Amino acid sequence: MQHSTHTLIVGAGPAGLAVAGRLAKMGLPHILLEKGARVSASWHQHYERLCLHTVKEHSDLPHWPMPAEYPLYVPRLGMIAYWENYVQTMNLEPQFGQEVISVRRINGEWVTTTRTDVFASPNVVVATGYNRVPYQPTWPAQAQFKGNLMHSCAYRNAAPFKGQRVLIVGIGNTGAELALDLYENGAFPAISVRGPVNFIRRDIAGRPAQRTAIMLGRLPNWAYDFIARMVQKWSVGDLTPYGLTASPYAPSEQLRRFGKVPVIDIGTIDLIKQRKVKILPGIQQFNEDSVSFTNGQTEPFDTVIACTGYRAQVEDFVENAQPLLNERGYPRSLWFDDEAYKGLYFCGFSTPLSGILRNIKMDSERIAAHIQGA
Repeated sequence: MQHSTHTLIVGAGPAGLAVAGRLAKMGLPHILLEKGARVSASWHQHYERLCLHTVKEHSDLPHWPMPAEYPLYVPRLGMIAYWENYVQTMNLEPQFGQEVISVRRINGEWVTTTRTDVFASPNVVVATGYNRVPYQPTWPAQAQFKGNLMHSCAYRNAAPFKGQRVLIVGIGNTGAELALDLYENGAFPAISVRGPVNFIRRDIAGRPAQRTAIMLGRLPNWAYDFIARMVQKWSVGDLTPYGLTASPYAPSEQLRRFGKVPVIDIGTIDLIKQRKVKILPGIQQFNEDSVSFTNGQTEPFDTVIACTGYRAQVEDFVENAQPLLNERGYPRSLWFDDEAYKGLYFCGFSTPLSGILRNIKMDSERIAAHIQGA
């Protein structure tokens, strides 16, 4: 079926909801598409103990603050309830089960095709996020491994792994939190780490790291990096005796240069220092019931969980998107001045230390204002 609207929004996660909320407040016509059956569908599938690392006053959506009774760091189910209530409060009407197959520029307008419908619009906002597609590398001889090999996207809680030896591959935020969850629930976790790691404590001297990052973000980069490094040395300490190599860059510089988010710690560091979570180097190969590592060591494992992240892959459905992407596959800008991309917007693809959800709220304001003025 053919439809027309002023602005089409792809994705009803926090970025899509933020843009839709802005446009609704402005009275601008729009259609919000979501491939899942619910808003923020991916959050319904995330591991159960997931909780924000950002404070609630910097994690809300436009025009509607978080409930006063919410804790400072909102857990997964609280965020889902907030987003679902936001849809009702802002009178948004997402169309569910609408997986976008292609977004193409035809005769000066955008034509968006789903499995059942076609939408024509002068504006399209892609809000599918930086973590749309799970990324799972392959390792030598992994087919002969008789244990359980899975991606972290399939992990819900630690109950199935009680008493097991579990190898986590990757020490991003998910890997660090799964190690904590597994240890606290009777498993024996280890983490395979290939390169340098940057840790930040979620709270430093009782102050949320996000609030500090927002304040330091007003400084020149060199000053921000220097202070960040000093605070990190004081609060985290030297982790090299435990098998972790320190990054040569401050957390802020690492994110700025390479787009790599530091690990926001909520307890894993202490477990590593207590030798309750073992750090191992990169994987050399899999064996039937064990894994061999690049240092020649071999350890037995029952389960291996790949915490190897996700990819945005907007080029899968946005035609000719490749020139718009940086080396990490993220859009380089919220919109582009080239006539071939006029009316195409991207929201929710940046990962600043000051908070992804905070940035979504600010970027959605800029996008909505640009759409209104176009």
